[in-house]
Amino acid sequence: MQRLAGTREIADTTLTIPHPYLDGMAESWIGTHGDAWDRQERATLAITTEAGGVIGAISLHLKQAHRRAELGYWVGRPFWNHGYATEAARAVIAFGFSALGLNRIHAAHLTRNPASGRVLIKAGMRFEGTLREHIIKGERPEDLAEYAILCADVPA
Repeated sequence: MQRLAGTREIADTTLTIPHPYLDGMAESWIGTHGDAWDRQERATLAITTEAGGVIGAISLHLKQAHRRAELGYWVGRPFWNHGYATEAARAVIAFGFSALGLNRIHAAHLTRNPASGRVLIKAGMRFEGTLREHIIKGERPEDLAEYAILCADVPA
């Protein structure tokens, strides 16, 4: 986990993964998952392959009162462009609608990372707009592209 999440490319294209990714950070982060699930705040899952083991992570940050969640994910650099993020996103979206009873799942990416937008579109999400200078990454304002899918958008 530390080796994959700790690369500069991952930190540069995500909002919450630091660089450098120090010893113990992965274990601390993993240690939060059970309690977050018990409180129905977040479902975090590993993205795995038979050959590679853990190659990334995907989560739903839940807002049960509104029956919605924010999808977030990362995949280690050696596993980019193989369809793993899209496959994981599709599975987690299906889980959110069928098992968690969600109505809406949304996600955002830095506009300078269009590959993430392609993942979201292939997972069935629709582009909803750009939030201009919505976050500060490092010292620089960044635009976010926002996507969403509704339960009604998914074929039965």
